[in-house]
Amino acid sequence: MKVTEIMDKRSAFSFEVFPPKTDVGMEKLCSEGGVLDQLCTLKPDYISCTYGAGGTNVGKQVPVLDRIKTAGTTPLAHFTCIGNTREGMRDQLKNYLDHGINHILALRGDLPFGWTGTGGDLHYATELVKFVRDEFGDKFTIGVAGSPEGHIACRSIEADISFLKQKQDNGADFIMTQLCWDMDQFRWWMDAIRDAGITLPVDVGIMPVLDAAATINMALSRNGCVMPRALAEIISKHWIFPNPFAPNESEESIKQKKADFKEAGLEYTIKLIDEYRVCGISGIHLYALNKFDDVARLVRESGIKDL
Repeated sequence: MKVTEIMDKRSAFSFEVFPPKTDVGMEKLCSEGGVLDQLCTLKPDYISCTYGAGGTNVGKQVPVLDRIKTAGTTPLAHFTCIGNTREGMRDQLKNYLDHGINHILALRGDLPFGWTGTGGDLHYATELVKFVRDEFGDKFTIGVAGSPEGHIACRSIEADISFLKQKQDNGADFIMTQLCWDMDQFRWWMDAIRDAGITLPVDVGIMPVLDAAATINMALSRNGCVMPRALAEIISKHWIFPNPFAPNESEESIKQKKADFKEAGLEYTIKLIDEYRVCGISGIHLYALNKFDDVARLVRESGIKDL
């Protein structure tokens, strides 16, 4: 069943994983009884798999997607146009179909450090959506990224919304949002995209707040996200000196602060899920970070899935 067909009937629920860089990581994720098998016990509607900037580690993406399929749920491939020709993208998409993978998230992709353009035949996600539709018709269900605070590289949020409308016009099926903790901004954005004629279902991407350094890094170096006061207070109350990226406190102190931060962060994430669920969205997409226990707890305690 297509993810969009599920969204027509009820709110969807899904996870995101990434292809590990090491054989040990692949074994942990993909082995029998591994993380993917564990995630599938929570009965997600699909699991997506990323790959790095410029196609980093793309070679391990398809084996992970294959394992998602055999584990019992729909695989969705993150697919970018960075560093790729039309012929190369056509071959990669055909390979997905040969493996029974017919859901993709069509992205420009994060530019590798020092790059000023994609280095490929296509330059924007709008072009990529059109390319997939022109080449493959309705064989793929196509998700596209939406940025409630505006993409960090876009000149304005109004321009960003206009490009999102163009993705819809070019054949996208649903929206997956980028990281956003600012619920006032998210609600404004939902109203704004609907006013702009964007009718696609919205699947909300959520990174669990589990680690201070990762949270700061994701917010500031990757997305330029607003950090609400409540989240800033959690970081401040459990601050590791001199900073979370170069701690020099005692190991015991660091361990305790990290544990306390995770507890506060899980509670914060559950409240965030509650707020998202009443905003007229079509799904919750949790970044599993290739782990099980923490996201399983979020699923149970937030009530987003009847288990």
